[in-house]
Amino acid sequence: MTPHKSGFVNIIGNPNVGKSTLMNALVGEKMSIITSKPQTTRHRIFGLLSEDDYQVVFSDTPGIIDKPIYGMQSSMNKFAFSSFEDADIILFMTDIFEKYTGEEPVINALKHAEVPKYLIINKIDIDKEDKADDVSKSWEDLVTFDEVFFISADKKTNVDNLLNKILADLPEGPPYYPKDELSDKTERFFVSEIIREKILTLYKQEVPYSCEVSVSRFKEEVKNDAPLLMIYADIYVDRKSQKPIIIGKGGDAIKKLGIAARLEIENFFGKHTYLDLNVKIKENWRNDERMLKHFGYEE
Repeated sequence: MTPHKSGFVNIIGNPNVGKSTLMNALVGEKMSIITSKPQTTRHRIFGLLSEDDYQVVFSDTPGIIDKPIYGMQSSMNKFAFSSFEDADIILFMTDIFEKYTGEEPVINALKHAEVPKYLIINKIDIDKEDKADDVSKSWEDLVTFDEVFFISADKKTNVDNLLNKILADLPEGPPYYPKDELSDKTERFFVSEIIREKILTLYKQEVPYSCEVSVSRFKEEVKNDAPLLMIYADIYVDRKSQKPIIIGKGGDAIKKLGIAARLEIENFFGKHTYLDLNVKIKENWRNDERMLKHFGYEE
């Protein structure tokens, strides 16, 4: 009988190197939101890949912020560094453009990690100057990795080879979650992340980073003999001046946001959706311990 394998495979790295894109490619589902803006991922998200003889618990973490300004960013760093504590395999992700000095806290954490660790060099699809080999060589004096993979998470180049190596190195063990689950997060969490992704996409400058989304009601009803998701969500901003920006002239901006988010939610759940968005002001929520707990940044 083939032994069952299981383990935590944690993806770690700086903001905007493609960690969320990689986890989505490995799991085969959209678990994490993706935009071109840094600090898109704020929470630690598990994506589950299960077959009869294995279960891989992939962990997408927020990008490490060298000098956090807000309590929210400090919590994001805690999520990221906690990935070193429970990892069975570490995927340290960089890209062809990044440079490290060796003084970064993550370098020290990598040196002390006693589990298999792979260096993942992303964005080779846009490597027009053959930088990937130089990036790999620059790491030889910093950290000793068990494997090096050159990938394009966006194009899924070499992702299958990476997955095969992960499965080969995965330790024996029982499944941690039911085999039919795709993530540890709730439906409400994914709705809030979809709405936040659209905010990041549709709004500019500081406004998207000042927003957080909380789903106050998520209920499935039946209308015209078909399921209908009834979703009410609150968008929190941390300054009064930001509320009219989110709403827009005559409500145009929030209407556009609502349509984009609703279509994505319907695609994610495969059900028609009614979405109601409300904008609330909570000044300095990113440093408010009670609000950070409410949004899941603190226990």
